[in-house]
Amino acid sequence: MGKTGILILLLAAGPAVAAAPQQSVVYQGATVIDGTGAAPQSNMNIVVKGERIEAILPAARFRRLPGMRVEDASGLFALPGLIDSHVHLASPPDRRYAEAVLRRDLYSGITAVRDMAGDARALADLSRAAKLGEIDSPDIFYAALMAGPEFFADPRTAESTKGEVAGQVPWMRAVTPGTDLPRTIAEAHGTGATAIKIYADLPEVLVSRIADEAHRQHMLVWAHAAVFPASPAEVIGANVDVVSHTCLLAYQASAKMPAAYHNRAAVEEEKFAQANPAVGALFDEMKRRGTILDATLWVYDVMWKLPNAAPKPYCSLALAEKLTAQAHRAGVEISAGTDSDAPWQERYPSLFHETSLLVHAAGMTPAEALRASSLIGARTIGQEKEMGTLEAGKLANIVFTAKNPLDDIETLQSVTMTVKRGKLYRRHDYRPITKEEVQEE
Repeated sequence: MGKTGILILLLAAGPAVAAAPQQSVVYQGATVIDGTGAAPQSNMNIVVKGERIEAILPAARFRRLPGMRVEDASGLFALPGLIDSHVHLASPPDRRYAEAVLRRDLYSGITAVRDMAGDARALADLSRAAKLGEIDSPDIFYAALMAGPEFFADPRTAESTKGEVAGQVPWMRAVTPGTDLPRTIAEAHGTGATAIKIYADLPEVLVSRIADEAHRQHMLVWAHAAVFPASPAEVIGANVDVVSHTCLLAYQASAKMPAAYHNRAAVEEEKFAQANPAVGALFDEMKRRGTILDATLWVYDVMWKLPNAAPKPYCSLALAEKLTAQAHRAGVEISAGTDSDAPWQERYPSLFHETSLLVHAAGMTPAEALRASSLIGARTIGQEKEMGTLEAGKLANIVFTAKNPLDDIETLQSVTMTVKRGKLYRRHDYRPITKEEVQEE
């Protein structure tokens, strides 16, 4: 049959049938901890239609309409979906393992993650599949990395640019004073990246130029808290949106700022027996500017437990905890990022370790740790209008727990259901990570 015949058949068939209306789902009788700072509300109904929250109202005021599906949430606690603001899913790429980790995240209540640089080809594919629900995964927001040319001798960059040259691809770019930044950042944006990550081996002038141009092109700017030789004060002064790794801030108190990222001296921990004024001034400036601190306490814990680590970690977990607590007291907004997966045998993700450390070591209340892993996490990815709190109109990203995490942050492990973009995932359906999924393909 020719094209004309096909067209006649299509026209004869009449107009396309309209898609069936989306069914509303009601999560009935939960105690809602909405993440806005409001007091918990008991016996509430959360009405979800499609991907979004349609209404949150007392169960006594709810009138069930024909076609609504009801899920019993009585006795459960409803929280905003959790966000891990520091992961690495594709450095190096391993699709099978990444999907296994993401599955564990989602069934544990994590509905979004911020990937802090890897192979953007793999990340774009994972991000698309996650958003469309093709894989069981939180939504993924990722960075394109920029650093000085010296940094790209790092073998991790070669693993994330296989088939190309590290430092010469849009997602891992070497920057010099002669770099055409408008074009370079536009190319980075074209990879699907949400932000530019400023990593290492750049002076203050280039850090500032990168940040200014990225913001001009409506990208976020995420940076290591010290970029070497750019100091923490210079990084913060460049008006970046988020700085990562609390201990890197300690270099502000060093007698001499290390000139390069690799083989740098450890921080001078003896300078922190008392509150250090140089770091205190950083926290004041971060609060003034609204710079978010991605503390990553968990990764310091991991580094110090590595057997025969060489070189030794540049900072102790104890100092990371102390400085994070000081930042919190100073009013700096802190997100919950991990930078390291929990061992594959664990049934819950490393974000639960991070929130525990924020409470027990950094002085946060459970409510503040939940805020760090929801609303502040949403701000790190520029998504606070879509997620981070439970409110009508926002994405239906919800985690239900059997116990109240405001009483004990460890009870996050009582998660029973996760709703991501309106789709329900029951914890009892979770399939743990297998040894085979950990093996490289």
